[in-house]
Amino acid sequence: MSIYVFVYGTLRAGEINDLAQAAASRGLPAPCHVGPASVPGMLVDFGDWPGLIPADNGRRVRGDVFRVDPALIALMDEIEEYVPGQPCLFVRREIEARLEAPDRGGLVTCQYYPVDPALCAAAVAIAGEDWIAYRLARRPVRHP
Repeated sequence: MSIYVFVYGTLRAGEINDLAQAAASRGLPAPCHVGPASVPGMLVDFGDWPGLIPADNGRRVRGDVFRVDPALIALMDEIEEYVPGQPCLFVRREIEARLEAPDRGGLVTCQYYPVDPALCAAAVAIAGEDWIAYRLARRPVRHP
């Protein structure tokens, strides 16, 4: 049985927690990239990683949908420091992601990791919809 996941930040290909590399490092089956997609919400910047705050105001967040083996969910929980039943910055939820490619079927039900809005006061709102584009465009922080 496969599960679909929507990733929008550091779990995306080429990022610091690249899902395929994380799976390979643990000997888990590789995730299968389904395609680029978006979900309702807005991004916030925690510095080295983003958070997604669910919203129904028309804003969307871009990312990717993968089909994964159920064993990969436990690894994703570990990366996101999510423990069911405990207060966590990232929470695992279910959402309908809209695939960008029209030949891919439109909507797919996915697991994803939005942030608990009550725990993200220190984050900075991101005007854009894509973490990678934002991260690449922002100025590097200079330290004295």
